[in-house]
Formats: sequence, C-alpha cells, structure tokens
Amino acid sequence: MSEFDTVLVVDFGAQYAQLIARRVRECHVYSEIVPSTMPVEEMMAKNPKAIILSGGPSSVYAEGAPPVPHGLFSTGVPTFGICYGFQAMAQALGGTVARTGVAEYGGTALDVLDEGVIFAGLPASQQVWMSHGDSVAAAPEGFTVTASTGQTPVAAFEHPGRGLYGVQFHPEVLHSEHGQAVLRHFLEAAGCRPSWTMLNIVEECVEAVRRQVGDGRAICALSGGVDSAVAAAIVQRAIGDRLTCVFVDHGLLRKGEAEQVERDFVAATGVKLRVVDAAERFLKALSGVTDPEEKRKIIGREFIRVFEDEQRAILADGPVDFLVQGTLYPDVVESGGGTGTANIKSHHNVGGLPEDLQFTLVEPLRTLFKDEVRRAGEELGLPAAMVWRQPFPGPGLGIRIVGEVTRERLEILREADAIAREELSRAGLDRQIWQCPVVLLADVRSVGVQGDGRTYGHPVVLRPVTSEDAMTADWSRVPYDVLSRISTRITNEVREINRVVLDVTSKPPGTIEWE
Repeated sequence: MSEFDTVLVVDFGAQYAQLIARRVRECHVYSEIVPSTMPVEEMMAKNPKAIILSGGPSSVYAEGAPPVPHGLFSTGVPTFGICYGFQAMAQALGGTVARTGVAEYGGTALDVLDEGVIFAGLPASQQVWMSHGDSVAAAPEGFTVTASTGQTPVAAFEHPGRGLYGVQFHPEVLHSEHGQAVLRHFLEAAGCRPSWTMLNIVEECVEAVRRQVGDGRAICALSGGVDSAVAAAIVQRAIGDRLTCVFVDHGLLRKGEAEQVERDFVAATGVKLRVVDAAERFLKALSGVTDPEEKRKIIGREFIRVFEDEQRAILADGPVDFLVQGTLYPDVVESGGGTGTANIKSHHNVGGLPEDLQFTLVEPLRTLFKDEVRRAGEELGLPAAMVWRQPFPGPGLGIRIVGEVTRERLEILREADAIAREELSRAGLDRQIWQCPVVLLADVRSVGVQGDGRTYGHPVVLRPVTSEDAMTADWSRVPYDVLSRISTRITNEVREINRVVLDVTSKPPGTIEWE
C-alpha cells in the first residue's frame, strides 16, 4: 500500500486493537496492526507516518509487562498512546505510573484543562470510556497535562514539539463521545493525508492482483457471500476471463441465493462462472447425521470433492497457478499475519481445501475490514442485495437445522428464513443487524392450536445480533411490532411451524450460530 500514508497500531494485547485500526481508516488513513514485540527497525521499514500504542491488560510495572519497543521515541515518528500505551509512554519517558487504589471503568466525565492539539475545539467537559486500574501520577518532563477526571489527575498529556500525545481513555469506542475527533486531531498533527478512499483502495487492489498474477490463470470458489464475491470481482477486473469462478450449489443456501449468484453476479461483473448443482449429493451424504461437527465435516469433504472435479475440468484447458480467497484483515491478524502459499482456514469460502492443491493464494481483501469490503463491492457495482447480505456460514442451513438435514426440513427453514429477512428489510433494519440466523429445532415438537385443532409443529428460533466484527455480539433489540409480524407470518405461511422464539444471549457466552 505504498501510495498511502501508513499508521501502525502497536498491539499490547488490547481487545480493541482492531477497533483502533478501523477508526483510523474511518479517517481515510491506512492503518496496520503490528505486535509490540516487533523491533523498531522493522516498524521503520514500513515507513509509518504515525504510530499508535494500544491499550492492554497488563500493569506497566508488573513483571513481564510488554515494554515500548526500544528506541521508538527516538525515531521522530509522531506517536499516540492509548490507555496502557499512554502509561507505557509515560513510564518510558520518565513519568510516574502508580496503582492509586482507585480504578475507573465505563463512562467517565473528562475535564479538558488545555485544548492543545488533541482537544482543539472540543467541549471542556465530555464523556469518555475508561478501563484502568493504574494511573499516570506525573507526566514526563516537558509534557503538558491536557485533561483530568475526578479520580485521575493526569488523564491526557502531549508534547507537540516531539509529536508525542497520549490519553488514558479509549477514544476508539463509541462511548467516548468525541473520541473520533481526538483520533482525527492526532492524525492531522502527524501530517497523515486522508487518501485511503474506496476508489483508491479498489484501484490499488486491482493493480496488486495484476502484478501478482501476471499472465497466469486463477480460479475462485464463490460462496454467494460478499467476501468471495468482492474478491472475485476485483480479480476479474484485473485479469478478465483468465479467472474462472466455481459456484457449488450444495442445496443448503437460503431462498433465492443460488439464482442471484448465477444471474446478478455474472451480469454485474461479466465473470466466467461454472455452476455445479450438487444438492442431491450433499443430501445423500448428510442422511441420518445429527451431530453438528459431523455435519460440518461431511459438508466440507463433499465440497472438496466437487471442487476437485471442477478443478480437473478447468485444468484441461491449461495450467492454473492461483486460487482466489476472500480472506479479510481480521483473519490475517487472528492467524498471526501468516503469508505465503495456502494455509486455508476451514471456515473460509472454499470450505477447507486439501493441502496438496498447489496454488498460490490471491487475497485481494487481506488488508480490508468487513465494512470496507462492502464499500468496495458498491464501488465495483455489485448488487446491493449481495453487498449487504448478512454473513452466512459455509455449511449453510445444514448447521441451522438442529437434527438431521432433509429436503423437507430445508424447505421449511428456507421459507421461515426468507420471511424473517423480508420483514427485517421492510423495517429498514438490514444495516443495523449484523446477522439474524433462523434456527429450526427439527427434533423438537411443540404443541399448538391452529384453526380448530391442536398441532404438533416445529419451533424456530430467531437469533438477531448486532456486532462490528463477529468477535463479540449482542442480541439485537428488534422492535416488538417487527417481531410480531415475523412470528405471525411464519406461523401462518409455514404450516409445519407453530412457535417462534427469540434468542437473547450475547456472545460470549453464546456463539452467533447454534451449531
């Protein structure tokens, strides 16, 4: 990403490191997460315009606490410390960090003592989000204390002459009401250009694929989801018909999805697509299976076999050296930032390809977060219904049926799921709700009354959640009238279902999917 200014987010084990990186990108500046163990020389090789030190769970004076990388403050690169990073900066530069016996967690009133650079033009009193047990008792020499709270006399400081700034609170979380402005002021002071725009991002991704693939050929397994669709659209723009996409319809998709991939995606991109109708094959393999892990393994295994068959047909027209993957930046971070040839996670779009498939991975989205991928999809002209589609697991409806997967049960769940999605869309909730799995409790019978008789139908579970990255999630407070319409329509229109229930569990402790 040489055309863009780069901000390095030094991760000290913070739960919010990815969120900091996202907030920087929302200011149209490229950001990248690096471990606190990375030597300063390696950081400088990335030519950073600015550096942010993240929070973390340690006490700076505890044995084994991660220190600021040696020599960082001698580089002259503007640096901003947050929470633990703020304390680590203070300690490294001669300030004092102490356990005062008074901790601050959650919403806290902050008093701005000196606007300086970071608080320029912001209110003198504002709400911020705190999460700390230690405090900076004295700022390093030459620093101006710019903010305090009732319990923390040194809640922010800065030394503009050295390009060093820090705050005790978390500006990256939404609960800090002016947090984004605080980050933006730092980036502006560091001279970061707001050039990380979607048009530039797409152009850069396309050019990177051209450089990597050259005159070669590539294949991509389309899942119907946004990640593989955007990745394929970028590669198609880069190399044209030297990309072949394979769409395996395993019969476990939601209503209308297979048709949309075949019709709308091809129309929007002009991609060369091979469609494999393998529904019967998957149903036969899943017959009699109820264990969710076994279902996942069977679906993954069958996908591999179908894909291998298609691979052989494609290779008959000439060698293919590249495999397109919809890997996102969180995947890269969570897997340790691995590079090179295929180490393919089982939950990715291709469902877990065998290691002996000798392809070089093409991952045009590996620097992007999910929200950026969606905006890239819009820039590429993909259909809105595809770009904003809720995340969907690779095993599809197979793991949203608690019990054996059969053709009849799939049809029941498909209809119920379609009704829920339609009503959520009609209520304008598509972009507020991260995901709303509909789960069929196929092995459970519930007594009900429909018409003049008693029924013993299936219950379904609605699982609407809000999230930014699926690492954590909360159940979505869908308005009662919307829930009522969903329930009424499902029980009226899907005769096999006579009860609709709502899952109000957060993640953790529950996962988003049931199986």
